[in-house]
Amino acid sequence: MTIAGVISAIIVGLVIGVLGRLVLPGRQSIPIWLTILVGIAAALIGTAIARALGVADTAGVDWIEICIQVALAAVGVGVLSGIRRSS
Repeated sequence: MTIAGVISAIIVGLVIGVLGRLVLPGRQSIPIWLTILVGIAAALIGTAIARALGVADTAGVDWIEICIQVALAAVGVGVLSGIRRSS
């Protein structure tokens, strides 16, 4: 992976992670770097799911893929926030 690919993954992860946090009600007690990691993982897994379902690679913006990614990020942020709160 090139430097541009790493930077792109971080930016996409930040955006997807922040959107995942916004979907959840209340305050989440995880740091921003963990939100970025959750966002990167959600973006990668969400893309794989969208491709497996055949809804990726459309002309224009892949709204279904983005919704899958944000939903996965919200689940990830919620789980990690719950784990950090209980420990």
